[in-house]
Amino acid sequence: MTLFAGLVVLALIDSTSVGTLLIPLWMLIEPRLRVGRFLLYLGTVTAFYFVVGVVLTLFAGTLREAVGDLDALSWAELVLGGVLFALSFVFEPKRVRRRRGDVTLASRWQARLSTAEGSRSAMVGLGLTAAGIEVMSMLPYLAAVGLITAAGLSVVSWLPVLAGYVLVMVLPALVLLGVRTALGTRVEEPLQVLSAWLSRHAEGVLGWVLAIAGFLLVRDAVVKLELIG
Repeated sequence: MTLFAGLVVLALIDSTSVGTLLIPLWMLIEPRLRVGRFLLYLGTVTAFYFVVGVVLTLFAGTLREAVGDLDALSWAELVLGGVLFALSFVFEPKRVRRRRGDVTLASRWQARLSTAEGSRSAMVGLGLTAAGIEVMSMLPYLAAVGLITAAGLSVVSWLPVLAGYVLVMVLPALVLLGVRTALGTRVEEPLQVLSAWLSRHAEGVLGWVLAIAGFLLVRDAVVKLELIG
């Protein structure tokens, strides 16, 4: 249960990224909602993350068997978690905004979305681009792969766990789609407020993502190594 609780927390953190929430939110606040394009985009993102997760978990499992020493892996997990937590202070929102200048992360992705909405193939391309770029910085996802690998689950066990993780990642976007479909323009203003808030805070999101992912890795390693109690 501790493993699953940690995975749910990490998946919900991943669900707040530009690719999994902000881009879908921009699609929902458009006057004409294109449900097919929305689901095509989100399905592309979901499939991409699942395939990447399978590859990473298989690789991590092979590495785990090669190393063999579970204590050594737990110490490595502890060090990695500490490093991630320390790095979170580097990505303080004001510092990130100063480094990026006037061109914000949100404005760049909005431009890509407006270009891609013309065709289905372009939406698939946008989904692959968003997932491909963000997977390198979505440390909760990498941390989740680490937790699954460290648990020593068989392939039959971790495949549905990984699939569930990816589905939780896109669940908030699907819930918002259901709300938008059911209530129509009545939820347009709240969705616009949420979109504006997420756009303003997209620059500094990596900091708290690093902090939470680092904390969960440290906690898992501490429990395995029995450093407390």
